[in-house]
Amino acid sequence: MAAHEEHDDAGGLALPEAPDTQRGVKEPPRMAVLLHNDDYTTMEFVVEVLRRYFGKSEKQALELTLEIHSRGKAAAGVYTPEIAEAKVSQVIAAARGRGFPLTATAEPV
Repeated sequence: MAAHEEHDDAGGLALPEAPDTQRGVKEPPRMAVLLHNDDYTTMEFVVEVLRRYFGKSEKQALELTLEIHSRGKAAAGVYTPEIAEAKVSQVIAAARGRGFPLTATAEPV
């Protein structure tokens, strides 16, 4: 004998309601990773960082580098908080390792 199946008003198979933990699932918060302009870090290094840590093409990296230079800062990417903080740490470590004062920060979007 088949198990009892509940049907909705239209005669279709009724689906059970999702538990409260699955209702209204929100996207995790997002953080923009910003690179800040300074007077010492070379444009070539910033392009290298954007390509290596943010997956930018040569053209994208150069355009973003120019934006950082002209505006003082620009977003290199938007990530979950954990990934954004890891990217900030990677950029700063790479910059310090090469003797550059390049600054990266993460802020909510």
